[in-house]
Amino acid sequence: MRARGQAPYCLLMDHANFNRRHLIGAAATLPLLSIPAILRAAEPDLSALSDMTRGAVAIGMAERNARIARAQALMKAQGIGAVLIEAGSSMVYFTGVRWHTSERLTAVILPVEGEPCVVTPFFEEPSVRETLGVKADVRVWQEDQDPLPLVAGFLKERKLAARPIGIEDNVRYFAVNGLARGLPGAKIVSANAVVRGCRGIKTAPEIALMQAATDVTIAAYRWTYPRIEKGMTNTQIGALMNAATRKLGGDPEFELILIGEAAAYPHGSRKPQIVANGQIVLMDCGCTVQGYQSDVSRTFVFGTASAEHRKVWNQVAKGQQTAFAAARIGAAAGSVDDAVRDHYTSLGYGPDYRLPGLSHRTGHGIGMDGHEPVNLVRGEMTKLAAGMCFSDEPGIYIPGKFGVRLEDCFHMTVTGPKWFSQPPSSIDAPLR
Repeated sequence: MRARGQAPYCLLMDHANFNRRHLIGAAATLPLLSIPAILRAAEPDLSALSDMTRGAVAIGMAERNARIARAQALMKAQGIGAVLIEAGSSMVYFTGVRWHTSERLTAVILPVEGEPCVVTPFFEEPSVRETLGVKADVRVWQEDQDPLPLVAGFLKERKLAARPIGIEDNVRYFAVNGLARGLPGAKIVSANAVVRGCRGIKTAPEIALMQAATDVTIAAYRWTYPRIEKGMTNTQIGALMNAATRKLGGDPEFELILIGEAAAYPHGSRKPQIVANGQIVLMDCGCTVQGYQSDVSRTFVFGTASAEHRKVWNQVAKGQQTAFAAARIGAAAGSVDDAVRDHYTSLGYGPDYRLPGLSHRTGHGIGMDGHEPVNLVRGEMTKLAAGMCFSDEPGIYIPGKFGVRLEDCFHMTVTGPKWFSQPPSSIDAPLR
């Protein structure tokens, strides 16, 4: 990227999160403009962008019913009588209910046979039903009641109390403990084999939504990249990226912008970061479309890249392709990480997870959550199968200097991996 002059004020401000001190400063230099006029001037010009997601098809009842049927088949195979799920992405996945975690329990019980049950506070029932996307038995509890007897009662009625009860990972202790009190002697087991067995294999409608989210993120990168100016902060770049993402139809999920030495630390630094000539800019951004996520990282240099920048960037690009080549149906997920780490060790990095080198896993699962099981990490023996989705991000980090991370996600097909976004071709052309 060629160096340009200081960014105009209108590009440096996220109008949804502006700093009033900046606004006052702007007002002082523009005395003839009203405050609303200043706000309009502060907004980036997004007129060239339009919603890319109008054709995205939301997950419907038929898809969710198929998920429940799949979960019930896995429960039968595992000898599990029911699975308990709290608010979060798994609740949305199986029932459509979009809810928040609070001290008041809202939970779903998936029985091995028949319709699920939703347990929620009495006054929350109308709100819960707004997003309920399957037929379910909804049972309510009052503020002066314990909700766990309702869960236990449902299991007793369905004659499931004597069977193992699966608990999803994010269910809180008070719920598990209360269920155990209501069902003395019940066998409490992990529900991972059921929940992960369903969510880990994405269907065609899920893949399509993840592709839509990725397309939005790439388009937002293309709009943001030429608007990065000397003197910008990481926060200002993130504001531009988020504004573009929203206009393109995505819901911004995260934006991590690392400049200069901060890029040497995978999740950044709190130190001030300002774009300057010859500095690395690492952007790690993602959004959601209909609840499904993207995750894309790009690294480039503002101005002229040094020989060392180019060398490390090319090594990371090779590492990313090494991971992609190692991702084969039936291979252990950990073998993908092993392949990258062996390659980097041959270049003098590491060894293992030591620095300079790759200090984190090669990739993570992705879907409704930005990070899902299974991970591309040493020792992970889960076999890669069609429908699994992963990030591919084998960065190289040199403490005290800079880091490079290129991240694109892929999904496994019966013939091997397929990119959601194409990796960049060079440090000078970070976006295809």
